[in-house]
Amino acid sequence: MDLLTLLPFIVLIGAMFLMTRSAKKKQAAAAQMRNDMQPGTGVRTIGGMYATVKEVHDDTVLLEVAPGVHAIYAKNAIGAVLDDAEYNRIVHGDDPELDAEGTVVPDDASSLTGEPDAAEVAKIDLGKDDAADDAETEDAPAKDAAAKDVKDAKGESKTDGEADSK
Repeated sequence: MDLLTLLPFIVLIGAMFLMTRSAKKKQAAAAQMRNDMQPGTGVRTIGGMYATVKEVHDDTVLLEVAPGVHAIYAKNAIGAVLDDAEYNRIVHGDDPELDAEGTVVPDDASSLTGEPDAAEVAKIDLGKDDAADDAETEDAPAKDAAAKDVKDAKGESKTDGEADSK
């Protein structure tokens, strides 16, 4: 056999070896993370629930999902072990970055309803003339009356509840 003939097979086997090796590394890292869990740490399950670890057993973990509410989960159901700062930020809404900046969010939108300045009005202008808008509003009642007169002349005026019977 020629080496050129075997080259695609060798490359394919090498690629498969590299892929399985990286997958095994990820599995080992996840197992190590689950084994390093300590009571009191925050975790996220693979279902997306956040909880606090109360007890760690061989294959199971006792989690406190709410104050006074405990549930037993398999260790494989733990998706991530979170550090305290991240757990508090997600679960309790504690964000030290926002507290340090002093960002204040208004309770209502009253601060957003102020009069726009000239620069904002210029951005909103869609190219319509005010004179054209005034002419359209003055002509609208006349157009409606003319359309009604045409309907009356043709005898097509209908009241509510009437149906077309032709």
